[in-house]
Amino acid sequence: MEEIGLSGLVTREWLGQGVSLVALALCVAGFASRRDDRLFVLLLFANVAFAAQFALFQSWVAAGISALIVLRIVLVRRYPGNAAVMAGVLVATLAVALLTWSGPRDVPALLAGLLGTWGMFMLRGIAMRAVLAVAAFCWVISNLLAGSIGGTLAETLILLTNVITIWRLRRAARRYGLSP
Repeated sequence: MEEIGLSGLVTREWLGQGVSLVALALCVAGFASRRDDRLFVLLLFANVAFAAQFALFQSWVAAGISALIVLRIVLVRRYPGNAAVMAGVLVATLAVALLTWSGPRDVPALLAGLLGTWGMFMLRGIAMRAVLAVAAFCWVISNLLAGSIGGTLAETLILLTNVITIWRLRRAARRYGLSP
């Protein structure tokens, strides 16, 4: 078994933290947007960064599901509301988790992947953001378990930004007499 020296471990952890800060910036910009299409594009790039971050922290279920989320975002933009495509992504999420499972600490990442898939395929607007807020909470837990300070901060800020955007959308709907 190959040993990783202290400098390699420190470098990997610092890289993980740095990559998570890039994801943070992309996610906050996405969730601050009132436009779903802009949210999806920014989340695509953010999840590439999250997958790299989790790989650097050797949290393989979270890394695999984050990488799969990139494909999910592409598919949901092309096939919104398509239950068959959603089912395929859900099965792929479960398969990634089964192949990389290390124990109970992988549960939050799996829940986040499953909830996010359902929310993005089947919901829009406020309802989608509410489900994604619950998924973000699961990602907060997953980041804490992986030891990612930057990822924990990123997902906490995503959660808060998402809640604020939901409030803004509700306020705008009331102001203009629209259904939220």
